[in-house]
Amino acid sequence: MDVNALGQFLPLILIFAIMYFLLIRPQQKKMKEHQAMVEAVRKGDKIVTQGGIIGKVSRVMEGAEVEVEIAEGVKVRIIKSTIAQVLSKTEPAQG
Repeated sequence: MDVNALGQFLPLILIFAIMYFLLIRPQQKKMKEHQAMVEAVRKGDKIVTQGGIIGKVSRVMEGAEVEVEIAEGVKVRIIKSTIAQVLSKTEPAQG
């Protein structure tokens, strides 16, 4: 491989490196943070779903579901990955 061929591929390599550090890497970090937040959800946490519904976690079920109380006596089951934000955390149980 001569210097001329390397010179032709250098801009492509630089573009890929820039795209990786500006787009791909931050997105992966954000996904890891979201996954950690979702896994840490427990009973009593106040959450917001991606659909904009605000509720309180009443039960964490097996698998990927949680039961959320959105009004007095009104409970819905949602998929954990649809939780957009945790508004307030409850203290861990003593014992």
